[in-house]
Formats: sequence, structure tokens, C-alpha cells
Amino acid sequence: MQTISGKDGNAIREIFGREKALIGMIHCPPFPGSPRYRGESMDAIYDACLRDAERLLSGGIHGLVIENHGDVPFSKPEDVGCETTGFLSVVADRIKQRFDVQLGINVLANAPIPAFAVARASQAAFIRVNQWANAYVANEGFMEGRAAEAMRYRSLLRAEEIRVFADAHVKHGSHAIVADRSVAELTRDLAFFDVDAVIATGQRTGNTATLEEIDEVASATSLPVLVGSGVTADNIVSILSRADAVIVASSLKEGGVWWNPVDPVRVRAFVEAARPALDG
Repeated sequence: MQTISGKDGNAIREIFGREKALIGMIHCPPFPGSPRYRGESMDAIYDACLRDAERLLSGGIHGLVIENHGDVPFSKPEDVGCETTGFLSVVADRIKQRFDVQLGINVLANAPIPAFAVARASQAAFIRVNQWANAYVANEGFMEGRAAEAMRYRSLLRAEEIRVFADAHVKHGSHAIVADRSVAELTRDLAFFDVDAVIATGQRTGNTATLEEIDEVASATSLPVLVGSGVTADNIVSILSRADAVIVASSLKEGGVWWNPVDPVRVRAFVEAARPALDG
């Protein structure tokens, strides 16, 4: 394997204290300032996030990613408001204080600088970034990788301990801009720009990354590999035989729909299905 980066260590093992990790998703309801917000109290919003966190963690999930998924349609990074950073910081802090769990932060769309700010304020362990290097056409328009400015901002915050998990081939978009680059090449670009883990995803929220794409990502890097969409009780063992961790969301919600509350029965069934891969 070609050496691209001098980064060593395994972020999954170092953050979660285990070889394989199940990471659940907190899809925050719409925040004030977003189009779908309808005047709900902040306590109602925070309580919904805490409810989902409790259901995920009590069911056996090892860590959480918090994101402003209710703020559809998502702003481009330069248009993400201060209010989003503020609300996410409170959600993350309340979850961290109540459960003392390892957290990741994802600010949509593709906003690593606000994510670093939230992570620093809440003592989160990592951020997720959908487009860290290169560029593509997203639902929000033209989207550029923001690694250079984000890493300089992390240095400004003296927050080098906050890791970066980034997608190799971003869902919800067209990659015609880099169509001459293979998924393996895109993965190596992430390593060159100092990410700590690489995420493989499907085409949309809830769609599964193919096993072939997971293998291609894993073959291109010595960094930990996660699968970030479409993970279910039916495919978790085969996915964890190839990946170091998963980020799971829709399949743990009531009815399998991302905007619904977390279903404790689905969580327990998912963790039980994953056990052979976790214990192996």
C-alpha cells in the first residue's frame, strides 16, 4: 500500500476502547432559524435528543454522532448561522453531561469549522465531514473540500485531540467533477489531508454502501474504515467483517424512517445481531 500520510494509531480503538464500534445517530429536530421549525420550545428539542441518546446507549450502542438533520434544506457552510452552532453545542453538552459518552459532531452541510467549535465546547471526540478534500455537486450546490481552513481553525482552538472522520464518496450528490478519480484515489486524498478515519456511504440517507465499495476504500488506506449509511441488523455482520465501525441511524428509528424517534426494540435487535462480529 502506498504511504500517503505519516499519521499512525487507530482512532476507533483510541476513542471507543474497542476494535469494532457501533455509533448511533442523533438527528436533531429542526432548530429555530431553519425552515421546518414551528415554534417548539427548546426544552422539547433538547428532550427529544436526550430521549434518543438514552434509547441508543441503553440498547448497547457505543457512541453517538449529533447532527442538525432537521434543518432541511441545509445551508452551505458559509451560510450556517451562529444559532446552529449554539443549539448543537447545548445538545452535545447535555448528552455528554448526562451519559459521559464519546461524541461526534456533524454540521450540515459540510461545515467543519462550526463542527470543530461545537466539539471543542462539548468535549466531543471527533467531527464528521462529508467533503473534506476535492469537490462535488451536492443538493446545496457546488461543494468544496474545506480541509485547509478547517485544520487551521482546529489549531487556533488548540483542539488537535479532536479527530476527523470524512466520507470517501459523498452521498446526495454528483461526483462528475472528480469522475476521473477512483474511490481508492479519493480515499488516499483524505489520508493525505490528515483525516483519522474514512467513511463509506450509499447514495442517499439510508442507502447501503456496497461491499465492493467498502473493500475498495479499505484497500486504499491503513486508516480505520466506517460505513455511514444503510446499516441494518441483516447486513451488520458482513459489514463489520470489512469495516472497523458503523454509523447507524434510519434502521433504528420507528418504522425505519430517519425523522422518527429511536425504537428501543430495533436497537436491541441490531446490537444482538452485531454481537458475533463484535465478540469475534
